[in-house]
Amino acid sequence: MRRILVIITTVFILILVNISIYQKEQLLAEGMVLLLELAPLDPRSLMQGDYMALRYKIAEELELESSTIPGRDGYLILTLDKNQVGHFKAFSEVEQSLSPKEWRLRFRKRHGKIYLGAESFFFQEGQAEEYALARYGELRVNHKGESILVDLRNKKFQTLGTQF
Repeated sequence: MRRILVIITTVFILILVNISIYQKEQLLAEGMVLLLELAPLDPRSLMQGDYMALRYKIAEELELESSTIPGRDGYLILTLDKNQVGHFKAFSEVEQSLSPKEWRLRFRKRHGKIYLGAESFFFQEGQAEEYALARYGELRVNHKGESILVDLRNKKFQTLGTQF
């Protein structure tokens, strides 16, 4: 009986993991490209390993106006410019209907700070110098406001790193 329970639990966990993988793959394939400007970074974080700690300018600016941040998690309503860079328009605590030029991006509020979900970017060893030129995070976003960080871009909106 115990063995059957272990097998059922293992199969259930594998199903959940595969559903999560499938959802991320769908987001990568079908999500809209959204660029967010990066806030100035501490260059020492590049030296800690093959990753870059990220901070988004939009989150930093909103935190400076802390009285406007809702008390809990929610959505940023963004408008996009001609380069696909997102600009803050409003907060929303629920999924609301949007105009065709608006997009929602889910955020989480922790200890008065806004987190957009992708706070670090891992890259191949030896590429820290190139990634130091990063100015934008490239996210894929779906209609629900879920996002995944896919790349970093420089000030000319070019993708950084070795492309496979």
